[in-house]
Amino acid sequence: MSINPLNDNPQVPAGRRGGRPGITRRIAVVGGVAATSVLVLAGTAFAHVTVQPQGDAAKGGYATIAFKVPNERDNASTTKLEVNFPADHPLASVMPEPVPGWKATVTTSKLPKPLTIEGKQIDKAVTKVTWTGGKIAPGQFQQFPLSVGQLPTDTDHLTFKALQTYSNKEVVRWIEEQKPGADEPQNPAPVLKLTPAADTAGATPGSTSAPGDSGAPAKTATASSSDGSDNTARILGVIGIVIGIAGVAFGVLAGRRRSA
Repeated sequence: MSINPLNDNPQVPAGRRGGRPGITRRIAVVGGVAATSVLVLAGTAFAHVTVQPQGDAAKGGYATIAFKVPNERDNASTTKLEVNFPADHPLASVMPEPVPGWKATVTTSKLPKPLTIEGKQIDKAVTKVTWTGGKIAPGQFQQFPLSVGQLPTDTDHLTFKALQTYSNKEVVRWIEEQKPGADEPQNPAPVLKLTPAADTAGATPGSTSAPGDSGAPAKTATASSSDGSDNTARILGVIGIVIGIAGVAFGVLAGRRRSA
């Protein structure tokens, strides 16, 4: 048997020398694949069209909200967003904030039953807002803000069904409603959580103030606590999966090295 002068252990063939770097490289490859797979899955889970209040969305008042639209495709841009407003809780006042490169079209329809808002009879309400003309490139997102009111007082949330159109003509329908006790649907509709009406100086509970009025409550940049807790749980789950896969890979490769 020939002995490699560079191998200080004659019991181990020269080809096996440097086995430790080989194992390290294998672990790195396995860990990298696992991390990439998990991040892809996490990106899919997080990439929903959502709606968030920019401050408070109190029952009976006015609020500024924003629809956040991520691009989920690698080979197409988002070119259109269509948001349908809830028919069971119509909103009479909807004003889009200008978004550079995009055109907002507000559609109103006659109500079967007129609303009374601040002593006035309203027989029309917004049923849809459509944004066109711009592009959301792959790997990017865009927010579409609106001023809305008067928010209803007899519900804890509003559901907006949205359609996202891509440059390749694909349409993703974010219209599935969350059922109590069930897993999150694949394409959930954006849901706006409403908070209880708060007392303000010089106002009675449940009173409203239009945007720009001095009596409007101060807004703070807060997000939905439920969305925040859901995202935190998902992130922790992703980290746990990555660590678990890396640990299993290390154990398997290390076992093979010892048995060899």
